[in-house]
Amino acid sequence: MRQAVIYLRVSTVEQTTANQERELREIASRMGCEIVKVYRDHGISGAKGRDRRPAFDKLCRDAARREFDMVMAWSVDRLGRSLQDLVGFLSELHALKIDLFLRQQGLDTTTPAGKAMFQMMGVFAEFERAMIQERVRAGLARARSEGKRLGRPPIAAALEKRIREALATPGRPGIRVIAERFGVNPSTVQRISRPFDGASVAVALHQLTRDCRAEPFFVALPMSGDLFIWAKDLLLPGPL
Repeated sequence: MRQAVIYLRVSTVEQTTANQERELREIASRMGCEIVKVYRDHGISGAKGRDRRPAFDKLCRDAARREFDMVMAWSVDRLGRSLQDLVGFLSELHALKIDLFLRQQGLDTTTPAGKAMFQMMGVFAEFERAMIQERVRAGLARARSEGKRLGRPPIAAALEKRIREALATPGRPGIRVIAERFGVNPSTVQRISRPFDGASVAVALHQLTRDCRAEPFFVALPMSGDLFIWAKDLLLPGPL
């Protein structure tokens, strides 16, 4: 017997989930499914995200552990009112090979028509991701064309000088303490303490590849206070 769960949600505390649950249990019995758990979000709007709906969040986590075979709900708007969140949830169920039954829409993914709908949801999710990426790239290109600086703005030269002096002081405190003293991010202090030097990095790469010229390797480079990973099959013909 297939194991199924029921998800119930009402937007106000005056509403009840009893009618939804009773009919969904009857349908599960006719389908030959065993209801192993019921998730209830009472008095919570469907417009809220997963983090604001504890029962829905628990449902998603249990689905990731494959604790059931089917999710049953009264209507698609019980699962959520945000199209992006809804498509993401349906795509996640599809990837986990968990079926979905929606009473009002007559959707049952155990049938060929329901499986086709799941496939269409995957296409919509991919389309939504592509549209978001395109909008982000267009926004960045527009900002560059307008001469705007991307990323964190540089600190004042005077402040950077004071930070350098603090770093050069014998017995100085740690990076975080200095950052807190001057009111900057620790990564800013890290960048100032270890500036990127192309010549020194080239020497380090030469040392690393001297005895393993044809082997792939990973090099961690401190650059602008962050850690960048360089992975490449490097063949050096001679000294750098």
